[in-house]
Formats: sequence, structure tokens, C-alpha cells
Amino acid sequence: MQKLFFFDLETTGLDPIKCAIHQIAGKVIIDGEVKEGFNIHCRPFAGALVDDYALEVADVTKEQIMGYQPMEDAFSQLLQILDRYVEKYDRTDKFFIAGYNIAAFDVPFLRKFFTRNGNNYFGSYFWSVPLDVIILAEAKLMNDRSSMDNFRQGTVAQHLGIDIQEDKLHDALYDVDVCYEIYKRITGQAKRNGETCQQG
Repeated sequence: MQKLFFFDLETTGLDPIKCAIHQIAGKVIIDGEVKEGFNIHCRPFAGALVDDYALEVADVTKEQIMGYQPMEDAFSQLLQILDRYVEKYDRTDKFFIAGYNIAAFDVPFLRKFFTRNGNNYFGSYFWSVPLDVIILAEAKLMNDRSSMDNFRQGTVAQHLGIDIQEDKLHDALYDVDVCYEIYKRITGQAKRNGETCQQG
């Protein structure tokens, strides 16, 4: 059984130690079927560094994120989703953790989110090597790379013929949808060309 956990984060900055997650969104995909999607908003932990530019990129305000549910409640919500699909005490039952450019950024933040909430079972839910879609895309587009302005997710999506709404980029839920469409194109799972990526 192939279990994929596609996810994306929005954070208060770049440092997983000093900064906090304020949005985590994703999709649970089992053997090619989307079982559920989620979009969790989270108040930063006390004392977290909040970078104004990071909030600007995500199009949120400090007042807005401080009104989100407490970190502990958000983590509990995430854990309930994971527990529905993985038996954490079974070493053979884990998610492939997937996303766009997640190895260096999103995964360290998510790992820290676990330990900050007193949970050391991150490795019980996920295989150790992330399924990073940016690497798959680079392998697929090696011959095109020199003609592309950059390799950001939106640029790659458009290059692959995926219609996107640029004003929605940097919202974690929408970014997950875009990433999954890229993954399907690269792996040959897309049903048709010209699909419009939509939230939900």
C-alpha cells in the first residue's frame, strides 16, 4: 500500500528553532486516492520570532495569526489525521512525506513542531527520506531548465501546462494542490492536459 502525505507550511520566518508554523495544509493519498484534505491554522508558540516579511508573503497579519487556535490544539488535530491512516507502532506502516522543496525547509519545521509538542514519534509516521517534488521536477525538466526564469513551484506548474491562480500562491492549502498536480504530471497520473488547479 502506497501512502502519501502531501503537505505545505506557512511560517513566521525561516528558522525552525526560533520561528513558528502558522498554517499547515495537506492531502492524505492512499494508492492514488485522495482520502482527505486538511487546513490547520496555528497560533505561534510564546516567544516565537515573527518576521514581517514572512507574514507579508503569506498575506496574513500578526493580529490574524495570534487569533488562531493554540499550537497544542493544532498539533492534536494533525495527530488525529495521522493516526487514522498509520499505526505508529508498526515499522512497516508509514507515510511517504511529500511536497515541493520540503527537505530543507518544511520537514525540519514539522519535525520541530512534533518535539515542541512533546512528541518524539515523527519517524514512526514518516519514512526518513522525503519525496521532494522539486527534485522529481528537475529530473523531468533537465532539458528545459536553462530556458526557465526560475524553478519556483508556480513557474514549474505553468511550464507543465497547469493553470494556476498566482494570487493564491503562498497559501499552504493552494500550494499543496499545485504540488500534487505537478507530481501527477511528472509521474503520468494526470487525467488530462490543461487541468485547472483548485483549492479543496
